[in-house]
Amino acid sequence: MQFKIKQKRKVMINITSLIDVMFLLLIFFMVSSTFLEQPGIKLELPHAQSAVLIEQKDYTLFVDKEGKMFLNREEVLVKNLGEKIKAALPNMQDGALILKADQDVSHGVVVRIMDVVKRSGVKKLIIGTRVDKSN
Repeated sequence: MQFKIKQKRKVMINITSLIDVMFLLLIFFMVSSTFLEQPGIKLELPHAQSAVLIEQKDYTLFVDKEGKMFLNREEVLVKNLGEKIKAALPNMQDGALILKADQDVSHGVVVRIMDVVKRSGVKKLIIGTRVDKSN
C-alpha cells in the first residue's frame, strides 16, 4: 500500500505592508519632532557648578563681548530694550526671559540690562550658564 506524500507548503510572510507602515511612522516622527536652534552669536558663557539644565524658552536675550544685545535673533539697542521686551511680553512663556551674557561682559552692563528687563515686566529672569563638568 502506497501513501501519497503531501508536499508541505512553504509559509511566506509578506512584510511589504509592514515596511510601508514603518516608513510612515519614521516620516511622521521626523516631521513632528522639534529642533532647537541657537542663533549664530558666539558667546563664552560663564561656568557654574550648581547650574541646572532647563528647557529652552521662547525668548532669549544674548549679550556678546562687545556689549551688543540680541533678543532671539534681532539686534536690540539699550535704549529700545524696554520697548522690545514689553512688546514681546505677551508671547513669553510664563513671562520668563533667559539672559545669556558672555563671561567677558562687564558686570555693570549685565546689572543695567537686568534692571531694564525687570522694569519691563518680566516675571522670571533666568541667567544662562554652562555646567562645569571638571568636578
